[in-house]
Amino acid sequence: MTAAATAAAPRRMPLEAHLREARTRSVRAAVALAAGMIAGFLLSEPILEVLRAPIVELAASRDASLNYEVVTGAFDLRLRIALSAGIALSSPVWLAELLGFLAPGLTGRERRYTFGFLAAAVPLFAAGCAAGLMLFPHMVTLLAGFASSEDSSVLSASEYVDFVLKVVLATGVAFVLPVVVVVLNLLGVLPAATLARSWRVVVIAIVLFSAMVTPAVDLLSMFLIALPMTALFLVAWLVAWLHDRRAARRLDRILED
Repeated sequence: MTAAATAAAPRRMPLEAHLREARTRSVRAAVALAAGMIAGFLLSEPILEVLRAPIVELAASRDASLNYEVVTGAFDLRLRIALSAGIALSSPVWLAELLGFLAPGLTGRERRYTFGFLAAAVPLFAAGCAAGLMLFPHMVTLLAGFASSEDSSVLSASEYVDFVLKVVLATGVAFVLPVVVVVLNLLGVLPAATLARSWRVVVIAIVLFSAMVTPAVDLLSMFLIALPMTALFLVAWLVAWLHDRRAARRLDRILED
């Protein structure tokens, strides 16, 4: 091997250096997570006030309250909120550390796909979670409204917070699905023609999903979820169509040559 070839060859990091880097990045991520959890614990009361708001509104018309089954229930719930908030608040740090550790082992194409996916998925996931936070009070009001006004709504605080987290995460993941569609198209797994043929199924699935996560009587909440998701699907299909068209032209030029 010539000196030029040796210089052009990728430098391989020895195992010991890999382990040191992994330890350093893990410590940074752990410190960020701990700081986020401390901040989340300090913010747990305001967060609980936001989550408790639909129950307070429900209590104006019937007996409704959040309850703890055990003595340590309130403290355990604060810790769970702190952990969830810590993961969310520290996500920029541990994502950066994870990408920084994995990036040297990726090819240029894989690196572009990975960073492109995260650049699109992270803000969409945040927007979906925000939509879920706006929608969950309507869901609580409607679902609790099936009980008679003479009945008491005694809700487990732990299960209630789990319900809210599931709604928020479900809408967040739903908003990211179009990015997954684009990535599958770029990898050659899902052609744009397939998306065009199945648009009716996709729209029906979006409407059904929106109806399940937003069981509101006025349908406004359902459309607030269905319309953005449909628009995101159309954007994903457009990106896939442009990519397939460009790939077809490139193939035609190769065949002509």
